[in-house]
Amino acid sequence: MDPIPRDSAVDQLERRLQEDILEGRYAVGSLLPPERELAARYGVNRTTLKHAFVRLVHAGLVETRHGVGTRVRDFLRLGSADLLPAIVMKYPTWMAEVFEARQSVGALIAARAAAEASDRDRGELRRQVKIVEAAESADEAQLADAEFHRILAVASHNRVYVLLTNTLLNAYLPVRSLLAEPFRDAEAAAGRLHPLAEAVCAGKAEAARDASEAYMADTARIMTAALPSPS
Repeated sequence: MDPIPRDSAVDQLERRLQEDILEGRYAVGSLLPPERELAARYGVNRTTLKHAFVRLVHAGLVETRHGVGTRVRDFLRLGSADLLPAIVMKYPTWMAEVFEARQSVGALIAARAAAEASDRDRGELRRQVKIVEAAESADEAQLADAEFHRILAVASHNRVYVLLTNTLLNAYLPVRSLLAEPFRDAEAAAGRLHPLAEAVCAGKAEAARDASEAYMADTARIMTAALPSPS
């Protein structure tokens, strides 16, 4: 195998191990090779390997037991949303399920925010729409849009929704370049957010739910159309 470059070695090793596990090179339930062998195989030191294992444990891909070794877990039963970037990159057919979950969760958060948002929350939401509109690149608009959804979750005054939104965004942002199409026109991107922001600011829960579903469906359609066809 080619050695892992020393810059961002942990990140690259994590991705390589994720890919090998998801591709079935290391079967569910099996023990990974000993650390010394794995480190040599990937061209890294054992400290880098241990750091990568910590991340894989957190994501639910492996479990490490002293004196036993590192075992591949059943990630579909035990994994977390941290695996989504790797899964979506390898298996684009998952994207439809990601969009479905995004739409359902977004609607719940929007309705709750409409009922609970403070004056400060409403001001932040409107301000963030303007930041999206003023973005000078697709990436800037996309990041500003992500921040809008963080603010929306905060406006729900439900801390679990905030953490859930953070988790989903942390899964989405690493692969955002694949999903940038709705943000190439910043003014249009802000225009899609505006009805959602205004429904929340008006305190209309059902209207906010409908606006969120419309926003999620519209952006999902644009993203899907721009995705490369599965080979």
